[in-house]
Amino acid sequence: MRKMYRWGVPKIYIALILLIIVVAIGVLGFRFFSNYSWVDALYMTVITLSTVGFGEVAPLDDSAKLFTVFLISTSVAIFAYSVSVITEYIISKNDPRRVQYRKTQKMIHHIENHIIIIGYGRNGKQAAAKLLAYNKPFVIIEKDEAVIERYQNENLFFLKGNATEDEVLTEAGIRRAACLICTLPEDADNLFIVLSARQINNELKIISRASQDASYKKIRLAGADNVIMPDRIGGDHMASLVVVPDLIEFLDNLSIVGKKSINIEEISFEDMFDDKIERTILDIDMRSRTGCTIIGYKSPEGEYIVNPEANTLLKPSSRIVVLGRPEQINLLNKEFDI
Repeated sequence: MRKMYRWGVPKIYIALILLIIVVAIGVLGFRFFSNYSWVDALYMTVITLSTVGFGEVAPLDDSAKLFTVFLISTSVAIFAYSVSVITEYIISKNDPRRVQYRKTQKMIHHIENHIIIIGYGRNGKQAAAKLLAYNKPFVIIEKDEAVIERYQNENLFFLKGNATEDEVLTEAGIRRAACLICTLPEDADNLFIVLSARQINNELKIISRASQDASYKKIRLAGADNVIMPDRIGGDHMASLVVVPDLIEFLDNLSIVGKKSINIEEISFEDMFDDKIERTILDIDMRSRTGCTIIGYKSPEGEYIVNPEANTLLKPSSRIVVLGRPEQINLLNKEFDI
């Protein structure tokens, strides 16, 4: 699809230029050889090129007839080509795929700090669903046109191409992106993309999938911030259902997606406070104000504290994790204007 649009735009310009040249030659020729007025010369040119068969404005002498033969023999094909290209362009303007492509290009051109998802398989779909639930801007790079045609809609922005090519990553706005999620099934492809992405944007957060244990360290060394192994997570989850079934079932029922069902929320210091003043958990008194409980704290240095004490100091650039019922989470968002 991308190639069609790249050469389709110059094509319409070429057709218009050829059409203007042919009409100009016809008008000037009839003006010179038959001494027609400008309007009559234009009229004769149009009916000659379009071969509609109308009569001449005035009888033609031999030189004018020879010019007419020359104009028809050399210009009818050009005229027909130009008209067909212009017609094709007008019709294609209403093509849903072209409209969606232009919408995607416009979105990519303007957004910053977005997420790029590589591949729209099982893991890619799950990542897109989560990002949609949180209203995070993202674009999906997918090389299978059948997948794009099946799933493309007003909420999903697809860019057709092979993400192993730097040009495709650049077209997806990787220099302005905040995060890249690589979900391809082949570890070699993920490794190559991580290497390329890290070279293009050193500040980019990169999350990649890995299938083999041997690929885990290689992808981390290539520049991935996090490497996820879905098979290992799935097996661990199933075993946990045997060892601690009630705990796992409780955790499964916790929702972090959806405005009306969310139970756990991650909040940054800057989301809650506009100033840079440090506060303790006791100072903000979140439990009595909203009913939510702070169950985790991440310091600006990246240190995690589970179930922090009341005297734990909240600092700028830190984050907290809170637990509560959906209505308590909603009250929290209103109370701190999040």
